[in-house]
Amino acid sequence: MEVEATTTTTTTKRIFLIINCIILSIGNCGGPLIMRLYFIHGGKRIWFSSWLEIGGWPILLIPLLVSYVLRRRSNPSAELFFMKPRVFWAAAVIGTLTGFDDYLYAYGVAKLPVSTSSLLIATQLAFTAAFAFLLVKQKFTAYSINAVVLLTVGAVVLGLHASGDRPQGESDKQYFVGFFMTLGAAALYGLILPLVELMYFKARQAMALTYTLVLEIQMVMCIFATAFCTVGMLINKDFQAIPREAKEYELGEAKYYLVVIWSAIIWQCFLLGAIGIIFYSSSLLSGIVITVFLPVTELLAVILFHEKFQAEKGVSLFLSLWGFISYFLGEKVKISKKKKSYMIAEFEMSTHHQQSVATP
Repeated sequence: MEVEATTTTTTTKRIFLIINCIILSIGNCGGPLIMRLYFIHGGKRIWFSSWLEIGGWPILLIPLLVSYVLRRRSNPSAELFFMKPRVFWAAAVIGTLTGFDDYLYAYGVAKLPVSTSSLLIATQLAFTAAFAFLLVKQKFTAYSINAVVLLTVGAVVLGLHASGDRPQGESDKQYFVGFFMTLGAAALYGLILPLVELMYFKARQAMALTYTLVLEIQMVMCIFATAFCTVGMLINKDFQAIPREAKEYELGEAKYYLVVIWSAIIWQCFLLGAIGIIFYSSSLLSGIVITVFLPVTELLAVILFHEKFQAEKGVSLFLSLWGFISYFLGEKVKISKKKKSYMIAEFEMSTHHQQSVATP
């Protein structure tokens, strides 16, 4: 019975992990594309774009409300929130960092083609791996180290002749500022993912870590990130500029607001999927899944926006894919070793039990 319960728990965990991977893939591929769509047709507000990356957080109120109603049915005295003050303030700090990271990323997307910014964001895996090692003691194998090195080299190759795909009318200075801002966004997000995992670990020690609590943490992070970007919008006078920008938008005013609304929804999928994978697995796997969908984003950017695909991007993409394959081979080998160790241990226990029974 105990074995059956463990198997059921593992299967359920895998199902939810797959669901979160799908949610993340939607946000990871759609987010950069819809943000670039905003910029190439006349959108110019970088703080507003960064705000949209986290401004869809009210969507989280729906599952939280459902969870609370279900808890109230089984327990009339159920608390409205699970979150404790210590976790709240940790989420607030990480949320503020997320807001700054969103600004760096939005600036990069405004100045770079999606294919270039996506390849640069792939380097977040290297940063995630390094910070995961420092903060949550992530164990590494030769395969995972190889993956990190290949992704880093891929970014360097991309940077050697990066200005070759500079958007028309943009100066070298603007391009390279966007280049390094995107690289900075990758580094900061590489820190944020392990910080979230560390927060989950500390929360698990203090209380039961449920997915409802994870949603509460995500909402607090988004609220503080939104507040950070709202301050930027107020200083930059974005709120006054939005109605004017909507009227001048190349695709029309109605489609402008459609792009804005869907941008907020799609980016929320990205955030929800990322924290869900951390909850059901690890920050490193979350970083891996984010990077795995790079080729899809690359292909869609070339098809939808007719972006150039030079030799440097091809080499960088090849190195990135090589890195992904290396990581997953390492995971396969690790799982095989665990199964083998488990089978040996089970055999030894069975043999010991038989000997104990045979002994008078």
